[in-house]
Amino acid sequence: MTQLVHVPLGDRAYDIHIGRGLLDQAGALIGPILPRAKVAIVTDSNVAPLHAQRLTEALQSQGIASSTLTLPAGESTKSWPHLSETIDFLLTEKVERRDVVIALGGGVIGDLVGFAAAILRRGVRFIQIPTSLLAQVDSSVGGKTGINAAQGKNLIGAFHQPSLVLADIDVLDTLAPRDFLAGYGEVVKYGLLGNAPFFEWLEQNGAALVAGDPAARSEAVRMSCQMKADIVVRDETEQGERALLNLGHTFCHALEAATGYSDRLLHGEGVAIGCALAFETSARLGLCSQEAPSRVRAHLKAMGMKTDISDIDAALPDPMALVALMGQDKKVIAGQLNFIMARDIGQAFVTTDVSQAVVLSVLEDSMAARAL
Repeated sequence: MTQLVHVPLGDRAYDIHIGRGLLDQAGALIGPILPRAKVAIVTDSNVAPLHAQRLTEALQSQGIASSTLTLPAGESTKSWPHLSETIDFLLTEKVERRDVVIALGGGVIGDLVGFAAAILRRGVRFIQIPTSLLAQVDSSVGGKTGINAAQGKNLIGAFHQPSLVLADIDVLDTLAPRDFLAGYGEVVKYGLLGNAPFFEWLEQNGAALVAGDPAARSEAVRMSCQMKADIVVRDETEQGERALLNLGHTFCHALEAATGYSDRLLHGEGVAIGCALAFETSARLGLCSQEAPSRVRAHLKAMGMKTDISDIDAALPDPMALVALMGQDKKVIAGQLNFIMARDIGQAFVTTDVSQAVVLSVLEDSMAARAL
């Protein structure tokens, strides 16, 4: 059964379809929004062998022609050279403003292709077909697009909403266990930031979800998308409440920069560590009880996830250098870094009132955790 989450943004409203076998239905679902029976697809070298042919065949079954660009897989693809390559491909394919570009892949492809669509001809339409759990529950929804800079992650980009999102639960079966768990880091985030009952549901159903239960997977994706859609509708361009979606990300982005945006630390792994650190910081600031970060860590560890900086298999700079990397975060306003802290599970809020000394102590302890 396919579930639907509607994102009501006026004339830019769109639907998120969640269910099994959606890749094979793509032609029928995409056809009605096309002005002409032609699309351009951008994917990566990991996803293309697994899913590109099924997508092109589904489009062909409805008389829709397609051309495909395959980029290298990995976070480093979110860069100027590959953005330029994508734009050149779309111009060569004579993509017009009313045409549709399809992003078939994980968060890297979705972010890159969405940004290319945002700036091509001052904005062409695009469709997200996310193939990772992380992309299905987070990056494919909400219109944040962009690439990384040497100074930090996602510092170059635009808000550009997709026209349609197709989250096929079946494609998650092709993910390596590490990649699936990385996506789970973003799922947990939603419960932690504003939905304690959802976090409780994850504590009870997380194991089934990882084991491949399609009903549990579909429900986790639906709940995550619904929560994100509700927040995006209230604060599309992150003037306030949408910043809550960055729970754990201030720590995460610094750690990603420190590991060179490489597979030494996947984004969702960084989010999980970042959420644990955010709750630990909140407890040390007296904002929540120690029970909250303990419960967060317990669940992440039960799921086999990273919870501390010492879990990262890479040489890292000292805590002060990590704090400096945090200063490049997009959430810096008037020189002040906004942190997302928590009063309890499901009760996150944005604040600038966070002691650097406390943050340093949390980072130091997290780096030394393996020795404890």
